[in-house]
Amino acid sequence: MSAKRTGPGPFDELTSAEFERRVKDKPLVVVPFGSVEEHGEHLPLCTDSAQAEEIATRVAKAFDALVCPPIRYGECRSTRKFPGTISLSGETVKSLAFDIVSELARNGVDKVMLLTGHAGSAHMAALRSGALKAVEANPKLKVMVLSDYDIAYDLRGKEFPEDDGHAGEIETSRMLRLRPDLVGPGRPKGKDRPPKYMILPDPEKYFPTGVMGDSTAAAAMKGKNIDDYVVAQLCKLVTENFELKRKR
Repeated sequence: MSAKRTGPGPFDELTSAEFERRVKDKPLVVVPFGSVEEHGEHLPLCTDSAQAEEIATRVAKAFDALVCPPIRYGECRSTRKFPGTISLSGETVKSLAFDIVSELARNGVDKVMLLTGHAGSAHMAALRSGALKAVEANPKLKVMVLSDYDIAYDLRGKEFPEDDGHAGEIETSRMLRLRPDLVGPGRPKGKDRPPKYMILPDPEKYFPTGVMGDSTAAAAMKGKNIDDYVVAQLCKLVTENFELKRKR
């Protein structure tokens, strides 16, 4: 007899029969998206993925939800010319969102959260477009699409500078808490930011360092506080939008 998986984790560690039993209880299913993307000279390419998977796991614990195997690629326009960035097209991201949500619905799932650690505008638009197409085909399906940074950036202008962003104080703090072994010793400062509202053929020219903010101010305890805030706010959204009660 094979050992059964204990604790939260991607549901592909379940057997087919175990998955079928779990789905009969109509759980929330969280799908973590991330990216393989440059994050300055100090953070790893997996930064977005690591954060989304951590938050997805914590939310799943709170509601006895299921977590999908993560999608660790995204659409990364402004960082695509940095070494190591692997960008998908927007159409691919849209198709992934549509196919995954549709297949979950086919399996009897009726509550899905697409949670992405990568928050690029084109990436987010592709996820929402794919999810919308799936919901239109499955009207009883409830789907939430957001980035954990939609919540984390609530703290800008309060506990963190208003202009903090990619690979800055907030993101570096979160990685110092989550994966300090992957955070480099350098602490760059950057003010890279494209012109507001502009559609640009070459957005990467506005990202010479790939950093928005001052990572020298980052600290692991700040990262813990940020993640605790994100999880608490996400749990509220789950309760409100999916009508689920927190269990843990």
